[in-house]
Amino acid sequence: MDLRIFTEPQQGASYDTLLRVATTAEQLGYDGFFRSDHYLRMGDADGLPGPTDAWITLAGLARETSRIRLGTLMTAGTFRLPGVLAIQVAQVDAMSGGRIELGLGAGWFEAEHKAYGIPFPDRRIDRLEEQLAIVTGLWETKLGDTFDFAGRYYRLADSPALPKPFQDRVPVIVGGMGPSRTPALAARYADEFNLPFAPLDATRTQIGRVRAAAEERGRDADSLVYSSALVACVGRDDAEVARRAAAIGREVEELKANGLAGTPDEVVEKIGRYREAGSGRIYLQILDLDDLDHLALIADRVGAQLT
Repeated sequence: MDLRIFTEPQQGASYDTLLRVATTAEQLGYDGFFRSDHYLRMGDADGLPGPTDAWITLAGLARETSRIRLGTLMTAGTFRLPGVLAIQVAQVDAMSGGRIELGLGAGWFEAEHKAYGIPFPDRRIDRLEEQLAIVTGLWETKLGDTFDFAGRYYRLADSPALPKPFQDRVPVIVGGMGPSRTPALAARYADEFNLPFAPLDATRTQIGRVRAAAEERGRDADSLVYSSALVACVGRDDAEVARRAAAIGREVEELKANGLAGTPDEVVEKIGRYREAGSGRIYLQILDLDDLDHLALIADRVGAQLT
């Protein structure tokens, strides 16, 4: 079971804060450091000092880390033209020596689009399908060949399809709870399917849909990685769990019901249930980015039991 750190910088984090978390995660042996791609805070957070751009952040981290995988959950398809995104991701992959993964979603948070003057179009899943086809098509085009695409929303003509990523294939992550289109897109384009904050029954059901969609395409369903993103709140005892819950403005019982909360043994048991539901990788949503001891405790007392 891979454990990865997942951050939400729009809630309030500078690049230096993210760098400390990423380098600490690398030192502690976590498999990956991922971040959301949002430009506006949510809920009661102050969001200070202001938003950071996901791919600028990852470019910096690519040069300041050496082992840990880096990526997004999820880059919003509304933020970047797919041809430009393919260039950005390929460049950051080269800067990292081949450690980048692209989570790509349709975009959903209309308020942040209004706040920063970003168009918020309709039919975003249809657009996402074209975006996935373009990004993967550009990367897969052989050197010396050109790439063309004529869709409803995007058209590319005689593209040199450069630069190429460092990796032979940048892993692409698709996620969500849509019952039909989402599994179909994952089966066609994804290397990993991610379920964000889903309970066990929904996790089992949606993974089953993706596996069925893969098999319908003639693809080995086991060729995809299945993962879950869940909020983490772990303590050595009940008092420490309660302190960490209070620090992020959440209730312990709610966190235990909907996330990975409790003592290390309780969290290991909950992760085991997600493994039984089909998830083979966990993204730990860490909301208090100043609490690096939290990362150390999880690595030492939870991660050690999952190897």
